[in-house]
Amino acid sequence: MSLLDAPIWRDAGTWIVLGVSLLFVVVGIAMHCAVRKVLRAPQPDQPSRD
Repeated sequence: MSLLDAPIWRDAGTWIVLGVSLLFVVVGIAMHCAVRKVLRAPQPDQPSRD
């Protein structure tokens, strides 16, 4: 029996865990890109305090 024929791949829980893990990775990459975009943006002009 090979690893691909193992009963774990036929279990629904395995696919749920893999899907949730993939979702966390995708959301983490998206948040990383968003934070980098915000941090690289030029700072807004400071209003003068008169």
